[in-house]
Amino acid sequence: LFAVELNNELMLAVREEAGSVSFDVLVQPRASREKVGPLVGGRLKISVTAPPVEGEANAAVVAALARALGVPRASVSIVRGDGARRKTIRVVGATRAAVEGLC
Repeated sequence: LFAVELNNELMLAVREEAGSVSFDVLVQPRASREKVGPLVGGRLKISVTAPPVEGEANAAVVAALARALGVPRASVSIVRGDGARRKTIRVVGATRAAVEGLC
């Protein structure tokens, strides 16, 4: 378990496991524009324009993170929190440094 500390207050826990990284996010659906970051309560905030209906926001989160990390969408999965704003994400092929760069 690795943590990124910003402003001596907020931390993003990034877990490395078997060629992948996992971390927690906070999703804001129906945002005015798509954005990755900043940290909110120790979670990486992901703003997406899609509504939280029929998995549209989840698909938008996966696409936004894949673009931000430079990996295929198939490499990004939601491990926990499929129907909630607070989710745990796993990304295969990304590094801890790449995730830290999103903060």
